[in-house]
Amino acid sequence: MTPTFKLAAAGLTLAALIGAAGCQRPAEPSGETASPSDAAPAAASADVYPFTVGALRLAALRDGELVVPIAESPWVEAGSPAAEVSGLLTAAGAPADAVHLSVQPLLVRDGDRVVLLDAGAGGQMGTANTLVASLRAAGVEPEQVTDVLISHAHGDHVGGLVNAQGALTFPKAVIRMSAPEWTAARAGAEKAGAGPLVAAIAPKVETFQPGAQATPSIRAVALDGHMPGHTGYEIVSGNERLLYFGDALHSSIISVQRPDLANVWDKDRAAAAATRRDLLNRGATEGLRYYGVHFPFPGLGRVERKGEAYVWVPEVAAPR
Repeated sequence: MTPTFKLAAAGLTLAALIGAAGCQRPAEPSGETASPSDAAPAAASADVYPFTVGALRLAALRDGELVVPIAESPWVEAGSPAAEVSGLLTAAGAPADAVHLSVQPLLVRDGDRVVLLDAGAGGQMGTANTLVASLRAAGVEPEQVTDVLISHAHGDHVGGLVNAQGALTFPKAVIRMSAPEWTAARAGAEKAGAGPLVAAIAPKVETFQPGAQATPSIRAVALDGHMPGHTGYEIVSGNERLLYFGDALHSSIISVQRPDLANVWDKDRAAAAATRRDLLNRGATEGLRYYGVHFPFPGLGRVERKGEAYVWVPEVAAPR
């Protein structure tokens, strides 16, 4: 892993995206497109997994994968022995030489709103930059996205907001994030002289306070510890609900089975560990349905207790 990748994998702020926001340019739209609400439901594929929450239609959209060598993983860099981290992966049947973290923003059709939860990495950090192609495979053009809800301003969540030329990938969308997160992002950008990206998205940014209703069916949920304004999103329709927990949990193995392990990517490690424990306890106790943006595609599942620990139980295996 090169030093540049190492910094990116450790959680780049918005500032660090200047000059590298999208290694590949999303394909240009071709002609008129049907309304997303009129489009036929997307078929499950290697890059798109459609599902429902009540009456809402959602789809997991693959953007790529982060592969972080064990020695440079956030747990080892925070002080955990590499052998301990590798042992957790081996016991779960996963490769032991690196941590594999999927990147899959979530599409939600909420009435006349076409919503993305996070915007992917835009080709950074070795990711495939397939978000726009996945979005189109789900029946939506970039111009049809009305809202992009950001969990936090690390590169693998905001890198896809602009293309290689610095233009907005979703030109008609409002970009929503918590007020503390936007304040932190702008402060970081100023320190790094990162005016161009901030200037590109600033006219589109609308902030909210924790607990705000971001769209008619999506509520912002404060999940403390990872970044100053890190936000999850609860999606509700009828009696069904789903929590998108952003980077409150990174690995479906390490973060779930050992929530106590410090993670160097977290700004406030103690608060982040407390958030992990709360999510796992509530998930197992209440049978909550979760969406993990970095969990194995399509990131949908629940948490169950196994003795005194927890395990991630995916709702479905990744389509092949």
